Amino acid sequence: MRLAAVIAMAFALATPLEAQEPVLQVTFEETEAIPGQSLSLRLTVLAPTYMPDPPVWPSLEAPNLLVRLPERSTGPTSKEVNGETWSGVTRHYRISPMVPGAFVIPPQEVVVTWADPETNEPRKVTLTTERLTFSGILPEGAEGLDPFIAADALELKQEVAGEPEAMQPGDSVTRTIRATIRGTSPMFLPALLPPTDVVGMAAYPDEPVLEESDDRGIPSGARTESVTLVAEGGGSGEVPAISLDWYNLKSGKVETASVDGFAIEVDGPPVSSSKPRDWRAIGLAALAAVLTLAIVAWLLHRLLPPLGRWLRARRVERLASEKHAYGQLKRAVASRDDAALRPALDGWAARVAGPDPRDHPGVRDALVAIGAARYRRGASGDAGAGWRVLAAVLPEARRDALARDRLAALPPLNPGGSGGWPAAIVSERE
Repeated sequence: MRLAAVIAMAFALATPLEAQEPVLQVTFEETEAIPGQSLSLRLTVLAPTYMPDPPVWPSLEAPNLLVRLPERSTGPTSKEVNGETWSGVTRHYRISPMVPGAFVIPPQEVVVTWADPETNEPRKVTLTTERLTFSGILPEGAEGLDPFIAADALELKQEVAGEPEAMQPGDSVTRTIRATIRGTSPMFLPALLPPTDVVGMAAYPDEPVLEESDDRGIPSGARTESVTLVAEGGGSGEVPAISLDWYNLKSGKVETASVDGFAIEVDGPPVSSSKPRDWRAIGLAALAAVLTLAIVAWLLHRLLPPLGRWLRARRVERLASEKHAYGQLKRAVASRDDAALRPALDGWAARVAGPDPRDHPGVRDALVAIGAARYRRGASGDAGAGWRVLAAVLPEARRDALARDRLAALPPLNPGGSGGWPAAIVSERE
């Protein structure tokens, strides 16, 4: 891909080399990319001895950016520094702008644990990157695409299960659309199925299914959507065709992927909503409704203010409770919601007066497994294992934290305090 500017950066951020402390090198060779295409960023940590613990890397997450770790993104390395061979670790990020525009990643911290060359004791140092700037650009001729999709290949396929042109009331037909893409993550694909407005038909769409893969560093995948149309009465209509414009990175042209629509015919009486109206019954119902509303309005006028105050107090108390925070965390874990997990875990930990439950070994290990699997292509099983482990250890972490809370809240064993004897006994002895 040709970019408007190419910048190569390699810099070390640490104390002077004479102090023989770790250094951080950053390599960022490209500063422009088409939305959906990735830029390569490498962070390399070097130490004069060795690292007993792996570095703590930044996530680099920012709005409208897709940050990924390719396969084997982290690995050992060695380089010559000041005439000596230093060992280190390098991490490779792929950063994709999701929209056109300028982007800034503020300075990021890397925490390094290394062995002191004199005492061999572990030491910690925090190294900081410089601010990284880059931009997402639209290629010439693709300015009118909405949404903008750039890929090496894009294909739409359709499958229709049923007989749409020979239906009876109660019959159904299922339309499935599958978009396969190569050269870009399927996350950039929009919703595929348009609304289906056919007289006498009810539509029941399924949740979209997203599949991602990585073929030797080239992202690809598919998005599948389906809708079931159920005939409720006689009628006919047309299910619309679907087309998707996209920019071909290989040919440099805008192309269109499409599938045809199809006709629907339902043989039977049309759905009728008209029934004979009983005006007397309607009048009585309206009068009863008016009387009921008057009574309710009077009761609300008298009871609503104190009831509102009581409800607000109970709600504030409930929202501030450890039980509520723990329930939110359990829902985030059950739904495997990456975005909600960290805020829910922090909120729960803030409501536990005892030791931080995030330091529980099982919780730490599960979070590490979830984070690692999120940035590794083709590792959905690992992600599932991390979520299951987290769901299993949370009750134990909660019991430990609450047990320590209760222990800390117990009164002293000898409140009177005098040589281990209660005050009353000491007084009596005197």
